[in-house]
Amino acid sequence: MPLLLLVLLVSVFVYAWLARRNSTLTRNCRWRLDRRAGPSSYHCTACGAVCDPGAGRAPRQCLRAA
Repeated sequence: MPLLLLVLLVSVFVYAWLARRNSTLTRNCRWRLDRRAGPSSYHCTACGAVCDPGAGRAPRQCLRAA
């Protein structure tokens, strides 16, 4: 039983790492779909950046000017 819990814990951490490795989004990124600018246009409410990643996709990169 403890081995099963250990495997479950490791698998959760691996999933979280794989899901996050291609993203630079931070807690400050607030992407909102802006249909006035187009069907797949996103606007960041925190920094004002605009992005159009394509139909059915959400932004995965932070465009904040550092």
